Amino acid sequence: MKFRGCACMAVAAAIIAGVSVTAEAQPALVDEATATEEVTAPLPPEETESGRATKECETEARKPCDQKDGQGEESGGVAEIDEANKNTAHETGEEPVPEEGEAAVMGEEPPPAEGTPERITVGQEPETLVPKVIEPLWVRELTDINAGHNDSNPVWSPSGELIAFERSIGDKKEIIIASPVGMIVQKVYLQLAGDNEVMEFFLPGSFDEASYNSGLSWSPGGDRFVVMSNGGGGNYDLYLGAIGSDETKRLTEHTAKDGLAHWSPVDDHLVFVSGRTGHGDIYLMDLATRALRRLTRGEKAYLYPRWSPDGQKIVMTYGSNDNHDIYLIGDVKGPLGTLKPLTTWPYDDLRPVWSPDGTKIAFYTNYNKENDPKVWSLAVIAGDGSDPREGEGLAMKVVVTDIIPDVEQGPAWMPDSNRIVYVKNDRHAFNPIHIVNIEKRANSLLRTGAKMNHDVTCSVDGTIAFRAQVEQWDHIHVARVEDSERRFPSVH
Repeated sequence: MKFRGCACMAVAAAIIAGVSVTAEAQPALVDEATATEEVTAPLPPEETESGRATKECETEARKPCDQKDGQGEESGGVAEIDEANKNTAHETGEEPVPEEGEAAVMGEEPPPAEGTPERITVGQEPETLVPKVIEPLWVRELTDINAGHNDSNPVWSPSGELIAFERSIGDKKEIIIASPVGMIVQKVYLQLAGDNEVMEFFLPGSFDEASYNSGLSWSPGGDRFVVMSNGGGGNYDLYLGAIGSDETKRLTEHTAKDGLAHWSPVDDHLVFVSGRTGHGDIYLMDLATRALRRLTRGEKAYLYPRWSPDGQKIVMTYGSNDNHDIYLIGDVKGPLGTLKPLTTWPYDDLRPVWSPDGTKIAFYTNYNKENDPKVWSLAVIAGDGSDPREGEGLAMKVVVTDIIPDVEQGPAWMPDSNRIVYVKNDRHAFNPIHIVNIEKRANSLLRTGAKMNHDVTCSVDGTIAFRAQVEQWDHIHVARVEDSERRFPSVH
């Protein structure tokens, strides 16, 4: 059984970050003398050609779901993502451009693992039992079903009062922001104006050049958001928007590609991935001043940074090809001194996400008893780094096996920090949605009636959103499992 998911989206994420997937492909470039040195906002970029990789991904995204990498074609996971990035990011043969005043010297590797880990065949895996069946209170499509639209990657606002998702229409990708009952509040489609510097909101179809907009992250109050956009053939940069406003502010203007942003849950700081060092490093931005701090220095790619709920720590993936590990910055104020690995075994570990209470971290791994690299599992470890980093001790942290990873958003925690919603890798049952109780290792089938599910996410009040196939196209659905603290009624 192989990795299945919206691989084209993950490929784009790696490409736009400018990530080099091997240390040999491109040396690290150090932007600042120290990791805590603040720099001013980067200068405007030169004109660069980035449309080809985006065009390929968007063409893939507009296909019916049964033709995508995520469903009809089986994909090799992050190894393919990295390979696609390696082949695309260096097409121009250009060396990365250092920022003004930076030194072009080799970066430092993260703390090395002790010894050489070997693949293991031991470890307790969850028992195979007939799952309990949960009948949801209601299930419905979020918006009207329209042929020709592929919707994906729903993201709830912190309060659960809004939900954003990405919509592919032909070669264009826009972001839709809606209420939980399906009323569309705003559309985000950014296009470079005539001077190629000013970004404006336009309706899809207003310009010939396709604009690619994705990766929305909410502010703590849910009234603002940051997105990644190429503005229709331009460079990939980060932009700041607000609910109810057509104005947008460009946050990054480097010739390298910036993306995978995550807004701090407690203040106006962003972490994001930038290719300006030649690999993919994590940067911290103060939104008030746009000042940057580089948080990581390695010779491989750092990807998918996520803030802890208290805004003090950052968890991420680090690695290349088919081996990524989970890393933790224990204190964002002292990143180099508190950077440490949470996993160090030879298996591929991806997309860590904090539990809502901040005590645990869930991630995907291709560890399994059969040592099949195409079978993925869900593991949960302690958020303080106290659990084993490899071997049987880490294998014991696997809570469920044979799942479909969601590389874009990661594991979907429920509000109680004890349950995770996931998609079972079972095409005969149309990839059903399950809920696992971590403490009891008990799995339940959520009977939604939807087919070919993916992109599961959960709001603060427990409402579940997910992508499902309807008449060969992907659309967002919402479901309510429990009646406790229910705030948003079903609309039929």
